[in-house]
Amino acid sequence: MSVAVITFGGSNCDRDAVRALGHVGVDAERVWHEDGLPSDADGVVLPGGFSYGDYLRGGAMAARSPVMGDVRDAADDGVPVLGVCNGAQIGCESRLTPGAFTTNASARFQCESVHLRVENADTRWTAAYDEGDVIEIPIAHGEGRFEISDDRYDELIAEDRVLFRYCDPDGNVTNEANPNGSRGSVAGILGERETVAVMMPHPERASLPDLGRTVDGQGVLRAFA
Repeated sequence: MSVAVITFGGSNCDRDAVRALGHVGVDAERVWHEDGLPSDADGVVLPGGFSYGDYLRGGAMAARSPVMGDVRDAADDGVPVLGVCNGAQIGCESRLTPGAFTTNASARFQCESVHLRVENADTRWTAAYDEGDVIEIPIAHGEGRFEISDDRYDELIAEDRVLFRYCDPDGNVTNEANPNGSRGSVAGILGERETVAVMMPHPERASLPDLGRTVDGQGVLRAFA
């Protein structure tokens, strides 16, 4: 299997994603956005970074890159697509998933390890975990606060499309454990297709043992296998 990690001007987690995917046995390669999505791509990662310098707002310009038309077509065909951090912003901006990511409630960039509670373990992205599991994965963002209209939020809940919520180490979802003020402490969601997901924390940064962190993010990346 070959996963295309789309590189935009300003992406900076693309190499990390390729290496982390390789570590869990998934073949991956970086694809420059101007070259389009390879027709034989078996999966797509929209990586973290600051595409186009986050001008206008995070992900807004990258979402209008021609390659995203290819990504949407691939998603419609059932190809798994994962957006991480800036990639999650791109995913929302391109309407692969609902809602939007905006400025943190703290109004500052935050780089730290956080805990996530697995809300739905019955998806390809969370199949490595059990519902209620608490995993530790780092964040690094200034625009990570998830916002969504009341109707669409109720839809996410009713359709069990929330993958992760920020929580404390014991799994309690509290305001204090919510690092950016995201609505409902949401950290990751599914699109209308369960093969599409976005999340603000970085699973690729919690996948390599030599980084000295947990490897709790490996389960997310194994979805491509």
